[in-house]
Amino acid sequence: MSKFSTFDFRGRKALIRVDFNVPLDKTTFQITDDTRMRAAVPTIKKILADGGSVILMSHLGRPKEGPEDKSSLKHLLAHLSQLLGGTTVLFAPDCIGEQARLTAGMLRPGEVLLLENLRFYKQEEKGDPAFAEQLSQLGDVYVNDAFGTAHRAHASTAVIAQYFPPERRMFGLLMEGEVAAAEKVLLQAEKPFTAIIGGAKVSDKILILENLLDRATDIIIGGGMAYTFMKAMGGQIGNSLCEEDRLETATTILEKAAAKGVRIHLPGDSVIADRFAADANTSVSPSNQIPDGWLGLDIGSNAREQFRNVLIHSRTILWNGPMGVFEMEKFRDGTIAVAQAVADATRSGAFSLVGGGDSVAAVNDFGFADQVSYISTGGGAMLEFFEGKVLPGIAAVKD
Repeated sequence: MSKFSTFDFRGRKALIRVDFNVPLDKTTFQITDDTRMRAAVPTIKKILADGGSVILMSHLGRPKEGPEDKSSLKHLLAHLSQLLGGTTVLFAPDCIGEQARLTAGMLRPGEVLLLENLRFYKQEEKGDPAFAEQLSQLGDVYVNDAFGTAHRAHASTAVIAQYFPPERRMFGLLMEGEVAAAEKVLLQAEKPFTAIIGGAKVSDKILILENLLDRATDIIIGGGMAYTFMKAMGGQIGNSLCEEDRLETATTILEKAAAKGVRIHLPGDSVIADRFAADANTSVSPSNQIPDGWLGLDIGSNAREQFRNVLIHSRTILWNGPMGVFEMEKFRDGTIAVAQAVADATRSGAFSLVGGGDSVAAVNDFGFADQVSYISTGGGAMLEFFEGKVLPGIAAVKD
């Protein structure tokens, strides 16, 4: 059993770092996607059910010069109360200071307090120890349930833990699930292990590709970044996205993969367009023979079948990055086909982890969210984890 699940929160004030950095409508301030909030609910409910009280701290947006209305967590109060089954959620208009201390101190079992935006203070992102210590005084147990910020060495994620003894600092249920899923793929992957890496740029994915060369048996490369690899291999890619300064990098990755026996799969064909637009004229072309004036915006039908054949024989799957410009209807079929293949492989017993904003959005948008093993809430954090980096928010609680 996990440390969190076995801990008795009765009579305790649990200070929880959550990731409530959710998108808001710019005029009404209504939440447009509450995924991150819903993900934190089981942790909150367990503490309340035990007879503890909860103090929630989070950031929202990127305020530059202190408090601003559009980044206030007060906009989340009503919806948070609804998610918690009607529980009243108190609000502290500051995350530190006398009022926050008094309100937290008066909390009774079963009550919830939401603190104002941590990033209204520059000390949060600077990892200031004095700021972290002030936050720590609000609760007697520290719970980090914000995987999405685990790669940041901020006061509330990496510094605050030192002010709690080891037995009173822990991960919440969401963070435990994220860490367990990521470690299962990175450290305990059952083979064949296929990594699907997509997105626009090779430069964004170099480190994860290099780290996966020591772990994966197969790497599927899709999205715009595939064309840099195609050109590095001598292919004609027309006007497709290409990072000229990364051609040597792509060649090196291909050479390393060959030396390690890792199979790299590039799309055999592409859906091409005469311009980057939803209403562009389209055609299909071998990915290494794209005519001048045309650009690849999705994988073709042959590539979809090619990638499917790899995925259905996999026992572990990591997916980070779409296969094309899936936001446009003409260029979404490749991403949908890969999602279907991942779902089918999962149904056959594979463990599948989907992470990265665009991949998660695609899986949710196309109705596959309940057909994969795990969907990560932390895009940047998951990427850095698979790059082999130590995440400060995880190390602080584990140490």
